[in-house]
Formats: sequence, C-alpha cells, structure tokens
Amino acid sequence: MDQAENLRMLIKKTFPAVSKKTPRVIAVTSGKGGVGKTNLVIGLAAAISRFKKRVIILDADLGLANIDVALGIVPKYNLHHVIQGKKKISDIIMKIYEGVKIIPAASGIEELANLSSFQREEIIFQLNSLKEEADILLIDTPAGISNNTIDFLLASQEIIVISTSEPTAITDAYAMIKIISKKNRDIKIWIMINMANSEKEAKEIARGIILTSKRFLNVSVQSLGFLLKDRCIPEAVRKQSSFNILYPYSQASRTTTLLAKRLYA
Repeated sequence: MDQAENLRMLIKKTFPAVSKKTPRVIAVTSGKGGVGKTNLVIGLAAAISRFKKRVIILDADLGLANIDVALGIVPKYNLHHVIQGKKKISDIIMKIYEGVKIIPAASGIEELANLSSFQREEIIFQLNSLKEEADILLIDTPAGISNNTIDFLLASQEIIVISTSEPTAITDAYAMIKIISKKNRDIKIWIMINMANSEKEAKEIARGIILTSKRFLNVSVQSLGFLLKDRCIPEAVRKQSSFNILYPYSQASRTTTLLAKRLYA
C-alpha cells in the first residue's frame, strides 16, 4: 500500500461519511499560482457560514502560509508547533469570523514544506478532534504538484480546481485533474473559473476543461461556476480582509454566495 493509499484510508477512518456529525472535506487547488485561490477560499468560507454552516480552513501551504497574511493576523501558534509535538491542532485553531475558523500554517520553515508522509498523516489524524466543530473543512493547498499538495488532495472527498483565463492556468488546471484522476478516480472534482472577463469567457473555459477531461481522461468534472473580475477583491486584499465582509453587496460577494449554494445543491 503506497503513501497516498494510506492517507485515503486514514481520511475514511477519520471522516467515514458525510453526515450531520462529520464535515465534508473539500480541497481547493490550482495548477499554477496567482489564480486568487486563497482569497477565494476565504470568501467561500465566509459565504458558506451565512447558511449557518460551520467552516474550518486548513492552510495547507505549510511552508509559505498565506491565510494569516491575507487576513492580517499573527497566530501565536501554528502547524509547526503541532509537528514539533508542542501543541495539538485543537490548540492552534483560531476564529476569524462568525462560523469560520482557521488552522494556521507557518512561513519560511523548510521543515513544513517537506513533511514526511508520517507527519502529513499525523495532521490528518488530528483533524479527527475537530469533527464536532465543523460542517465543512476547506483545505487551501499550495499550487503545483508537491508531495504535500497531492497527499492532501487525495485525502479529501472533493476537490475544487481553480483556473483563470490565462492559457498556462488552463493547461495546468487540466494537468492537475489528470494527476488526481490517475491516483484516485473516486474523488469528486469541480472546476471553477476565477477573475474571468465575462460570463461567456468563463463558461467556454470551463466547458473546454470538462469536455477534454471526459474525452481524454474519461473523468467527469463538474462546473462550480465562475467569479468575474471585481475591483472590491484587490481592495479587500490590500485591507487584509475578505471581500464578503468588507463589500457584502458587491458582485463578487453575491456570486460567491451562489457558489456556496451550488456546493449544497
């Protein structure tokens, strides 16, 4: 049994089924960086919480933490303390908004960027202690195909692959879907287009990825939707907050609410 299979077995034991007592485990990923993934995760978490759902975000970009920076917070403890055995995950969890908590990673620590399979298994195992605290666990993975990224993806029940209209982002999104499907064909895969110039453009890109995945990989990919370019998003980034919180009536906020609904359709 390989390392990925060990992780899949562990996640099934930790979160055996989606029910009222066990959270859905959804990883959000992308083939390349710069597609707005982390800001989308934060916005999506805030939107889901408005439906009276409890959300925990795991910052799985372990060596280059993003979520705490994006929110302008300085966690006292992070996953580095968990790996060192000084703290448990339940000790480092932080509330950021009503209904939304995060498990912070750390920046500039090489040890976290290159975890062993055993260390990744330990993190997932400790998530078991949070089963009663969340309805949905969002895993914000780093872009690319590092061992950390792939193992956290394979330990999830669903994966949202983010792409933009850039050719490299589209190509890398398809490559990510290809890698995931080769390792585990049972994971539900969503495609979501971010920072689109128009609805037509977003739908064409998503349709192309879905059809290509079906034709060449025999994999069913579902469209989660799209988010158009919106000035409130970079403004929220500068202010280190979620656009849903700062601009609740913006187009981006309304659209993210629809994405949250789609997840629970």
